[in-house]
Amino acid sequence: MPLLLSGRGFRRELEAAGCMAVHVPLEGGAETRLLRRLRAAGYNTHITSARGLGDIEVYLFEKHGVRPPHLGHQSVGRGAAVGEVQEVMPLLGERLLGEKPVVIWLLEGQVLSRSELLSLCSLCEREPRLKVVVEMGGARNLRWQSMPSLLGA
Repeated sequence: MPLLLSGRGFRRELEAAGCMAVHVPLEGGAETRLLRRLRAAGYNTHITSARGLGDIEVYLFEKHGVRPPHLGHQSVGRGAAVGEVQEVMPLLGERLLGEKPVVIWLLEGQVLSRSELLSLCSLCEREPRLKVVVEMGGARNLRWQSMPSLLGA
């Protein structure tokens, strides 16, 4: 348990790699402890699900459109059957304004394809203040490795 007491080893490896794959115990708790340690070390953190992200670079850095879910019988007036597009601000817009480094923690990362994971790695290389942690599934003990070594890139 000393690993979770300080989180220094995890933070050092995250700073070196930029993008990490983690396997967490299914009962939970490990990710929130690590996020709390990262916040205490001066990181701006955000936790979100990887499901439904779409184009990751656009979702994180650009203003983009989102359609509401189809709920059955709807009017086919102006918005047609698919609904009107709602403009959404980028996730990292305000978070990257300050000097603090930013950590994005993606839950359910096993749904992402290899190319999406590689694009996350390239985003971390282009923006040095951005760090990404992707939960790749469950395990008995908390373990992590850098995303490029997991993907063999």
